[in-house]
Amino acid sequence: MNSSIRWKLFLMMVLEFFIWGAWLPLIWGYLGQGEGALGFSSGQITWIGSAFAIASILGIFFSNQFADRHFSAEKFMAFSHLVGGLAMLGLYFTKSFAPFFGLMLLHSLVYVPTISVANSLAFANIKEPSKDFPFVRMGGTIGWILAAWPLYFILQGKTGAEAMAATKAIFIVSGLASLALAAFCLTLPHTPPRKGEDGDGLAWLKAGKKLAVPFILVLFVVTFIDATIHNGYFLVTGGFLENKVGFAKNWVMPIMSLGQVAEILTMLILGGVLAKFGWKTTMIIGIAGHAARFAIYAFFPDSKPLIVAVQLLHGICYAFFFATVYIFVDAVFPKDVRSSAQGWFNLLILGLGDLAAKWLFIPLMGKYLPAGGPADYKSLFLVPAGLAVVGMVLLLLFFRPPNFGPEKVEGGAATPH
Repeated sequence: MNSSIRWKLFLMMVLEFFIWGAWLPLIWGYLGQGEGALGFSSGQITWIGSAFAIASILGIFFSNQFADRHFSAEKFMAFSHLVGGLAMLGLYFTKSFAPFFGLMLLHSLVYVPTISVANSLAFANIKEPSKDFPFVRMGGTIGWILAAWPLYFILQGKTGAEAMAATKAIFIVSGLASLALAAFCLTLPHTPPRKGEDGDGLAWLKAGKKLAVPFILVLFVVTFIDATIHNGYFLVTGGFLENKVGFAKNWVMPIMSLGQVAEILTMLILGGVLAKFGWKTTMIIGIAGHAARFAIYAFFPDSKPLIVAVQLLHGICYAFFFATVYIFVDAVFPKDVRSSAQGWFNLLILGLGDLAAKWLFIPLMGKYLPAGGPADYKSLFLVPAGLAVVGMVLLLLFFRPPNFGPEKVEGGAATPH
């Protein structure tokens, strides 16, 4: 493919995930209690944390629909990031809950669909998805690291009001990055909407009907399971590294970030792995990474070198499953509904999977890690390890995808273009 376009798509992904990585890891302390913080209650923080999930649901019916049917992808991205950037800048000046939640929800409503549209735009302009998309999507991981790591280390050593004042800069950094991406999107290849040949104007409905195809339905269910495990990892690992394994608090984020470095490397080999092993085996390997990681957490919690090393499995977990899912969705769904199809799967990855993780793991932590009582990390971690095994078995027994190149799904079968 054209090298210039390839690098433009790569930079698009860098900025796309830079926006998210700039604010997400550091916002929670700023929202809570303490000198200089906003002092929101736990319920209010939960609402703010649910904005992405709400946006992932609503985006299917509105934003992804518009991208598939009415607006070129690059103009949709430009408008969304313009509005989202202004909303993010507004958060810098906002101190009360209602307007803060409103601005975060507005940002989420226009930002979350761009993750699906960015995927669709990339696929529409690359020749070999399994070869080229991993490189393009690798830009997202690099963008997250470029935003999250420097801000994290800049804030190290700051306390109290000084720390909170510095933390507010995340909204300026994220907002400016969003405005920069809005402008950059206008330089991307023109990617017009594709009207349905059958006159069906509801792209989200047409894409949703394809979920009834058996192999897609199985993948949809397994994606929900894997998304729950994936989001649960971020809920439980930090406390485990600090309280059980014994790492200092300031080392927790760098240790967990090793997985993102591994993700970059894994993305580079994903195309070759897909070519050699195919959809099913690659996805099973991705879920197996979760099972192995949590099994090691459960049975070898006192081995610091092993616990550090196992963080590298995050790259396999993400690239071999989620990135592969994105490539697969582009391959099997009709061209005129691919943004909506990506939106259906992002509903699980960004929305329902995140909510399910909170509903599952927070009660489990209350049960197995009671305040003032003995901590049973082994029982806690065997739950996600077991869920991962369930996902692997479902794929092994019931996932029978097409074994040829880009396809479209008609009725209950996949047929070549």
